[in-house]
Amino acid sequence: MRYLPLSDSDRSQMLDTIGAGSIDDLFVDVPEAARLAGTVEGLPDHATELSVERQLGAMAMKNVAAGHGPFFLGCGAYRHHVPASVDHIIQRGEFLTSYTPYQPEIAQGTLQVMFEFQTQVARLTGCDIANASMYDGSTACWEAILMAARVTRRKRAILSSGVHPHYVSVCTTMAKFTGDELETSAPTLSADTDAEALIAAIDDQTSAVVVQYPDILGRITDLKPIADAAHSKGALLIAVITEPVALGLIKAPGEMGADIVVGEGQSIGVGLQFGGPYVGLFACNEKFVRQMPGRLAGETVDAEGKRGFVLTLSTREQHIRREKATSNICTSSVLCALAFTAHMTLLGEKGLRQLASLNHARACETADRLAAIPGVELVNDGFFNEFTLKLPVEARPAVHAMVDKGVLGGVSLGRLYPDEAGLQNGLVVAVTETVTDEDIDALEAALKEVCA
Repeated sequence: MRYLPLSDSDRSQMLDTIGAGSIDDLFVDVPEAARLAGTVEGLPDHATELSVERQLGAMAMKNVAAGHGPFFLGCGAYRHHVPASVDHIIQRGEFLTSYTPYQPEIAQGTLQVMFEFQTQVARLTGCDIANASMYDGSTACWEAILMAARVTRRKRAILSSGVHPHYVSVCTTMAKFTGDELETSAPTLSADTDAEALIAAIDDQTSAVVVQYPDILGRITDLKPIADAAHSKGALLIAVITEPVALGLIKAPGEMGADIVVGEGQSIGVGLQFGGPYVGLFACNEKFVRQMPGRLAGETVDAEGKRGFVLTLSTREQHIRREKATSNICTSSVLCALAFTAHMTLLGEKGLRQLASLNHARACETADRLAAIPGVELVNDGFFNEFTLKLPVEARPAVHAMVDKGVLGGVSLGRLYPDEAGLQNGLVVAVTETVTDEDIDALEAALKEVCA
């Protein structure tokens, strides 16, 4: 779509229609500190289309893609190899669309993809049922909290300190409009999780306990004791997964008592793409299905007795009366869900386990080598493909120094928790099957130099 600027008259007419005095009135809820003052630095006020294309293209070239060098970033977005056949499938004309399909009369092929996706997510998470995808992991997390409030008729949720801070931020923002009370805290650079503190905090007013698995530092918690404690008080356990490949090795949350399992499906079939689009996962126990947001595709037979698929449940405001809807932000990322399903189908159960084993082995090798660097401490010796290091120097400038050496060496906890002094030396390193021996050599050499 081409950019067609409006005239002053057009803008005035639109503002008059909605009762706003100026365009600035539309942004009164955005804090001043978050607003851009003036124009974007480095861009002219006006230029020819060709000039704009060249200038923006030159700016885009400054980005460093994940495949341009040693890459060890994680914390909710992971680089995995996606077979070329996945891209071929999602670009077929019968699937590729600029808008996610919502209509009840969706083509049978798309409905079947949704059904297969649901089946895969349910089996992966150990839950009875899964929906046809969500917008992304963070909003799925919030939807789970909102669902727990409906089920329990309570408004107090306890979030583990190990939940991704971006997920916490989304939930905190949304809770302002619903009146839900969220108890949150920051993690500590320790191998121990906050499981005991979570259990102690559960009371008769708690709607849900939210635990990330593995958590933001890569630690893996036994969910069973937390689930038992929550259920004894009438609360639900929500498990958040940001790295679904981990479920090829570690026990599924549903098998340990999680009532709702949500997360980000980007790791399987969907590239990093500089932050999106991604695909949210949402699964739960069957008894809660009527409170689940999103849509369900079901299997049936047609008039001739042939296998067919239909939309079985649609609880979004677009399908039913607004006051009856379970959500109005449960956008399903169907094309990304298709990529997830295609990749998972190509892997199969055996392939997923092999992929997970390869990730874990590479991570263990990397962790051992980095922990041997003088002054570097491995915080958690139990992990999947992501672990945390405590550096002898502040991690954020160390990361920048490694970038200058061509190595994307991890995510500094100082970036995620800028106000937590005890986390400034923490570095989260993710290692997937895409990492080579040469990449590990480069990371080891770079980290030795910046920590010297």
